Amino acid sequence: MSYGGRSIQCRVNDRGPFIRGRIVDLSVPAARALGMMSAGVVRVSVE
Repeated sequence: MSYGGRSIQCRVNDRGPFIRGRIVDLSVPAARALGMMSAGVVRVSVE
């Protein structure tokens, strides 16, 4: 996962979120590591 010039590796451990237009939901530690805690919903790509 990459955001704002930072990258981390994430493990997918369940399905969801079940909200139209959203593909992943990060854990709080992952969002903190990417520096996006205050950003809320952001655009990402999954490889």
